[in-house]
Amino acid sequence: MRVLMTGGGTAGHINPALTIADAIRREYPQAEILFVGADGRMETTLVPAAGYPIKAMKVSGFQRKLTPKALLDNAQAAFRVLTASQAAGKILKEFRPNIAIGTGGYVCGPILRRAAKEGIPVVLHESNALPGVTVRMLAPYATVCLPEESARRYLPADADVVVTGNPLPPTFSQRDKREARQRLGLDARPVVLSFGGSLGAATLNCAMFGVLEKARQDGAIQFIHGAGKNGYPAMAAALKDAGIPFKADGIWVREYIDDMPDCMAAADLVVCRCGAMTLTELQACGKAAILIPSPYVAENHQFHNAQALVKRGAAVCIEEKDLTAASLWEAIRSITEDPVRLVTMGENARKGATPDAMDRILEVIAGKLKPDA
Repeated sequence: MRVLMTGGGTAGHINPALTIADAIRREYPQAEILFVGADGRMETTLVPAAGYPIKAMKVSGFQRKLTPKALLDNAQAAFRVLTASQAAGKILKEFRPNIAIGTGGYVCGPILRRAAKEGIPVVLHESNALPGVTVRMLAPYATVCLPEESARRYLPADADVVVTGNPLPPTFSQRDKREARQRLGLDARPVVLSFGGSLGAATLNCAMFGVLEKARQDGAIQFIHGAGKNGYPAMAAALKDAGIPFKADGIWVREYIDDMPDCMAAADLVVCRCGAMTLTELQACGKAAILIPSPYVAENHQFHNAQALVKRGAAVCIEEKDLTAASLWEAIRSITEDPVRLVTMGENARKGATPDAMDRILEVIAGKLKPDA
């Protein structure tokens, strides 16, 4: 069995693809898996690090702006669509996949469109509540796995759709809270975990700096904050100038949360962006959340992601335009000082989890495989 995987540009596309690939490898130990990604994007680093081969194509997305630079970029993107189609044909001819699976990002377009044209079964997994442009474009040629029922309305009425939920590594939500806190050196006070992604979010870091100033004086809450690669230097300098410790007095500021399963297990409340996979982790672990959607993503899809949890009573949402240290501190104190509310929000989050998401996705894949696989 030969499986072609594609998806990239962001961790939100790459991590689900790797999770699906790992599950296929467990289910079909003899399967050959090849990734296709965009040249120069993060998948060309993350995929090999996970132990999978990857072929890169020169492909880029279209800009929605009408500036001279955007128009020039779009002309280059249009040219790359033609060359990417040729490169996709060559990859398919050499690899001869039994099935092609995509998780979103513009790199999916050329290779999956070509695969469908050549009669290769195509499965798409969309992790966001608002499906991306590429997924909507490819939906007529594929079986689309969606994170929740509400996402169905954005696709053609006759699309082949299955609600599967989002896949997570099998052990992510199985950590014990008490043991995780012991490993992290935390005590019995409420724990707030906050992060803005691997690169960081400047507005969130700024608000969290003010929160940490108040938290140091208050002393009732413990904090773990991931400032991100781009945000850490500025935040570290601000903390040093203010005399706030990086790891003491219930405050721990780090560049990156590289032990997320333990940190998520230890937390009572999570403050974060609204990427689809982050919200999947919150629901799997049953965590109350304060969500700050990024206004800089395509079609404001993080706001749509957040609303699903807000409507369920699992989270509160603060839009970035309304985010200040004062508003965030007030929201944190309001939730952590009300144990019943905190527990109820966590329970409501867990109700949205789909623990068998990976099994559902594997069932879809098995149903689409060519007979000779």
